[in-house]
Amino acid sequence: MGRDAVDLVLEQWARARPDLDASPMGVLGRLTRATRIAERELKALFAEFGLERGEFDVLATLRRAGADGGMTAGDLARSSMVTSGAVTNRLDRLVAKGHVTRDVDPGNRRSVIVALTPAGRDLIDRAVAAHLENERRILAALDRDQLDALAATLRALLLSLGDEAGAAPAD
Repeated sequence: MGRDAVDLVLEQWARARPDLDASPMGVLGRLTRATRIAERELKALFAEFGLERGEFDVLATLRRAGADGGMTAGDLARSSMVTSGAVTNRLDRLVAKGHVTRDVDPGNRRSVIVALTPAGRDLIDRAVAAHLENERRILAALDRDQLDALAATLRALLLSLGDEAGAAPAD
């Protein structure tokens, strides 16, 4: 097995401070580097569809929720993978692009209903299929058992950090 950039960092710390156990850097450093590399790949794919990451997340949230009648902006913020503060700007861009509508809720005039347009639905259906293929490509070096073990390990870590279903999205 080859050496990655984190191996060099760990070796340097072992020489500079042999009294310290730098193994947490090995895990978190690799998570950080893998995330940065994956984010770069995801960003490139989303750009092919004329989307930014946050816009993709909003469209994907509407699509996976199966909310043909739409969702309130508040429900969208709670269900999406983006923070509520970012939703308004993303909705403005998506409305301007013709991918979503934003209308006052007739049942509660203080609330806004966001819904996919037919063009938005078509776009997210194409983009999510390409996104999943891109993720498969990114993870192709791992076999099924490794993927399952990694997913379970990361789930345990996230749960230990308080990231449970329904919790506020991470920034």
